[in-house]
Amino acid sequence: MSRTIKRGPPPRRPVPRRRQPVKRVTLTQRLLAKVPVSEETIRKAVTWTILGGAGAAVLAVATYVGVPGMIGTAIAEQAGHAGFRVQQIEVTGLKRMDRMTVYAVALDQQSRAMPLVNLEDVRAKLLRYGWIKDAHVSRRLPDTLLVDIEERTPAAVWQDNGQLTLIDAGGVLLEPVRPEAMPDLPLIIGPGANLQEPAYQALLSAAPALKPRVKAATWIGNRRWDITFDSGETLALPEDGAGAALMKFAAMDGSRPLLGRGWLRFDMRDPTKLVARKPGLNQNHALADPAKAGDMGSDPASGNDADGAAAPGAVQG
Repeated sequence: MSRTIKRGPPPRRPVPRRRQPVKRVTLTQRLLAKVPVSEETIRKAVTWTILGGAGAAVLAVATYVGVPGMIGTAIAEQAGHAGFRVQQIEVTGLKRMDRMTVYAVALDQQSRAMPLVNLEDVRAKLLRYGWIKDAHVSRRLPDTLLVDIEERTPAAVWQDNGQLTLIDAGGVLLEPVRPEAMPDLPLIIGPGANLQEPAYQALLSAAPALKPRVKAATWIGNRRWDITFDSGETLALPEDGAGAALMKFAAMDGSRPLLGRGWLRFDMRDPTKLVARKPGLNQNHALADPAKAGDMGSDPASGNDADGAAAPGAVQG
């Protein structure tokens, strides 16, 4: 009896796996991997740059060919919706002026879309403030306005009708000053004295030895100065040749001290002589120039200021 042996299907041979292609990393990808920002951020930045350039080009072409302003504005607003919109203000150069004032001026726009921000208009508004000598305004895409401020430097305090105001060397008004917060700066008094600040500084430079002792200066009759010293005396200077008179007074004070010796008022409106008065006396005294020797003599002048200055002892300061 024969046996039939059934053979099964031949065993399948293993199919060799296909080799996966090696993923090549480009040089650009390697560099991006080392940058400390995400690839998505870089992609957005590139997109913003392209859109910004395209938007600027479109606006330029529209202006050149005379496309109505409404269409150009619409394009600019679309750029604003795409991310080109003022969101931040960076201010540099401020030392004394209120920073919030600069922010308010920079954000005072009909539209905050970057292409519609009028940089010259922002600058012009900033220059209306006394503290600001100059300003530079620029854009940093996509959303920042840069404002660089050059401030004025305080030089004196101007007193007029009881009001105190800080001014710079050119007489430009900076801001009000409270009496209890007076800065250590020269005090000038009288209507229009602020406009004489440059000439006043030149006057003081003529006698540098006296400058530290000057407490205040009163502009009299819109034509000449009365100088008040820290020791209480007042010196009336002439309308013409005030610098030479002040230099002469400084020389006399250096040869024979005059300040702090009990005198109330000195008068040099006549440049040929120095007249002085002591408290409680009705007469002035003519003081001789030490370089020519001599002593004091009486002078019949009453001491009243012919040009309307305050009487001795009543001078502001």
